[in-house]
Amino acid sequence: MLTELKREAYEANLLLPQHGLINLTFGNASALDRARGIFAIKPSGVAYADLRPADMVLIDLAGKKVEGELNPSSDTPTHRRLYLGFAAVGGIVHTHSSRATAFAQAGRVIPCFGTTHADYFHGEVPVTRKLKAAEIAGAYEWETGTVILERFKRLDPLDCPAVLVNRHAPFTWGPTVAKAVEVAVALECCAHLALMSLQLAPGLAPIEPALLSRHFKRKHGPDAYYGQKQ
Repeated sequence: MLTELKREAYEANLLLPQHGLINLTFGNASALDRARGIFAIKPSGVAYADLRPADMVLIDLAGKKVEGELNPSSDTPTHRRLYLGFAAVGGIVHTHSSRATAFAQAGRVIPCFGTTHADYFHGEVPVTRKLKAAEIAGAYEWETGTVILERFKRLDPLDCPAVLVNRHAPFTWGPTVAKAVEVAVALECCAHLALMSLQLAPGLAPIEPALLSRHFKRKHGPDAYYGQKQ
C-alpha cells in the first residue's frame, strides 16, 4: 500500500511541470494514507526530471520520517499542518505558478468574475495575513500552515480548495493528490482570467451570487449533476 502511495505522489509531482505550474524545483505534491497516518512527499531540491517513485519520502502525521534516504521537501511541515487541520483532505499541492503567485505576492484575493472560476471555487480564492516576524524566525513552514488554517476558520476547505499565502504562493488540496493537482491547474487558469478581466474592466464586479452558486453546485455537493454517474 505504501508503494502505491509513493507512486501516487510521484505521478502528481511529475504533472506539475507538465502543466506549466513549476519553474526549477519551486513546488511539491504529497499524498496521504489517512488510515495509516502517513504521507508521501517529494524530496527537497531534486529536479523533476530526476525523480523516481522510490525517491518519495514517507512522513507520519507526528512529523517522523518513516521511510526514505533523501530529505523531504522543506514544505513538509506545512503539508503536515494542513493534513492535521483538514480532515477531508488526502492530497496537497504547492506551486509557484506565475499568475496565482502574483496575486499572493500582492496580498490580493483572486476574485470570482465568471463561471470558469465558479466551477471550482465557491467565491474568491482567499489570501492569508502576512506572517509575523516571530513566526518567520521560528517554525516557519509549520506557521505557514497555521496561518492557512487561521484563514479558514470560517471557510469550508472543500468549497474553496485553495489559498494564497501572502508574499509567498498558492497551496491547493483535495480528497486525493490527483484532485489537488487538478485544482492547482484550475487555480492558475482562474488567476490568468482574473488578471485579463481586470485589464479589460478595472472596476469589474464579482459574479452574481445566484450564478456562482448554480455553477458550483452543478459540480459539487449532493445535488451535483455534472459529468457521469460513478
